Amino acid sequence: MEQRVSLITLGVGDVARARAFYEQLGWQGQEVEETVFFRAGGCALVLWGRDKLADDCGLTGDDAGGFGGVALTHNVRSAADVDRIIVTAERAGATVSRAPAATFYGGYAGCFTDLDGHVWEIAHNPGFALAEDGSIIIPEFGG
Repeated sequence: MEQRVSLITLGVGDVARARAFYEQLGWQGQEVEETVFFRAGGCALVLWGRDKLADDCGLTGDDAGGFGGVALTHNVRSAADVDRIIVTAERAGATVSRAPAATFYGGYAGCFTDLDGHVWEIAHNPGFALAEDGSIIIPEFGG
């Protein structure tokens, strides 16, 4: 796993309210399917509904009780990279909360929690290319 973060996703109670807050701070975001993306250097800050984020991370019921509403994403160049990293994390003591599988956005991803319960998503998303240095390229959504 390369030493970088592609996305930081904040699970929020009200996406529109959260977007307005960040835009009042001077950030410029774009929304697609109730998800707001802000460019933040070589990564992105994402606002998404808190319940949707917990579900997407495979944290439901008792597992979601301690969920802090933040997920870190490490985007990779292939589905095979996702599988390899998830296996490596599990061998290191992580708990796989969502096994790698095809995603609703046409990619492939899995999630694990580290030894202190922090969520990591390992994702291959063909819609979000990676630059040579590993920084994520957020496409223009046209909205």
